[in-house]
Amino acid sequence: MSAAGTPWPSVAELAAQERELRWRRFDEDDAWRLGVALAEQARARHAPVAIDISRGDHQLFHAALAGSSPDNDAWLLRKARVVRRFHRSSLHVGQLCRDADRTLEEMFLLPRGEFAAHGGAFPLTVVGVGVVGAVAVSGLPQLQDHALVVEVLRAVLRE
Repeated sequence: MSAAGTPWPSVAELAAQERELRWRRFDEDDAWRLGVALAEQARARHAPVAIDISRGDHQLFHAALAGSSPDNDAWLLRKARVVRRFHRSSLHVGQLCRDADRTLEEMFLLPRGEFAAHGGAFPLTVVGVGVVGAVAVSGLPQLQDHALVVEVLRAVLRE
């Protein structure tokens, strides 16, 4: 259970989300559409989040909503590095560590100052291509960051 009493999703559940939430293509217009949808949903909830979308090393969208701080930007980078390294959501990698009762540093020898296996970053996967980038949210408890990204990805991919 998380600190808020919410059960952690299983590795199988997280892998299923990653298989489900794939793009046919992903370009600048898709990044804009996804970023705006995330920002609108977060604003409707008065969520103090920062949002970042990148393709490779190219930042395609960034927003810092009311109540977010520069610290959220640092978390966005650390979570997105996990996605780029493992091609899995940051929560998925965190759950692998929790299941093994080990830290990210112990399990993968990665510095905590550069990588964060906390929920909120999700791979942008193009069918037939693979992971091309990451979408990340920071500012809420990690399960809520992850849930917001998954919810909005589902909605945008259904359009």
